[in-house]
Amino acid sequence: MMLIYLVLGILFLIQTGVGILGNFFLLGLYTFFFFIGHRLRPIECIFAHLALANSKMLLSRGIPQMIVCLGFKNFLDPIGCKFVIYLYVVARSVSLSMTCLLSGFQVITISPSNSRCAELKIQAKKYIIPACFLCWCFYLLINFTLLGTMHNSRYLTNYTKKWHLGYCSILTPSSFNAALFAMFVSIPDVICMGFMIWASTSLMLLLHRHHQQVKHIHSSHLSPRNFPEKRATLTVLLLVSTYVSIYSINSGLSFYLFKIDKHEPWFMPTLDFLAACFPAISPFVLIFSDSHILKYWYALWHRRHCHTILNLPTPRILP
Repeated sequence: MMLIYLVLGILFLIQTGVGILGNFFLLGLYTFFFFIGHRLRPIECIFAHLALANSKMLLSRGIPQMIVCLGFKNFLDPIGCKFVIYLYVVARSVSLSMTCLLSGFQVITISPSNSRCAELKIQAKKYIIPACFLCWCFYLLINFTLLGTMHNSRYLTNYTKKWHLGYCSILTPSSFNAALFAMFVSIPDVICMGFMIWASTSLMLLLHRHHQQVKHIHSSHLSPRNFPEKRATLTVLLLVSTYVSIYSINSGLSFYLFKIDKHEPWFMPTLDFLAACFPAISPFVLIFSDSHILKYWYALWHRRHCHTILNLPTPRILP
């Protein structure tokens, strides 16, 4: 086994394990809130759907590529190959939509009372949950066509092109223009990316304007450091900037992959590792940026620490 495969396998193991731990913590916390009757804030609903989409991305990319790096290749049958690709494409699209929805909701939330977005504040809270479920339904249906375009490797002919993904292979007609298809499919992504960049710019301008308005006030309650929405806004900015940077690099490498006929065997695992960086990082950005989540995180840690101390054996006093 090549050293680079061993390194990638270890990186996939760490990335998938840490990312699943963070996303499952958020999902478990919000599920607990739901069962005890606690009403989630609109932004927490977006966090929950984002964590669910990120978990599916890690499971559908991290685990298969980790197995490939350990030396097991093409271990999925055609049905399993279709399902894994379908699950990843849907989860990736929903993750992008949730990040886009999160940035737009935050712009509406912190907008001044005399702005155009002020009228949308009350309505936005009502339609957040339906919008999240609509994104899932839309991408589940629109990406269902992928199942019909993938061909079984048993019918490989000279008129088809085989794409090796490591854990399986898919076939496309020889006339299939992968670069043109990638550009067409990426149009919704580019629109969402443009909206997120616009929303991030608006958030930074609103924060700067608020800072200019309250910098002469010395009251700790109105200090910019204790601005109630500043922490959430900075979280959204960090998430969007992380997503945009990773997506840009990954898109450039994917376009290069579609243009060339041959590539190194480690290129595809590296591409998938880069694509899974955002799902692994984002839950910890949310955990350490949301004061409500931090309270429960510290409470669980303190409870576990106290339980460990109570279970320690009592020291024996020698006569």
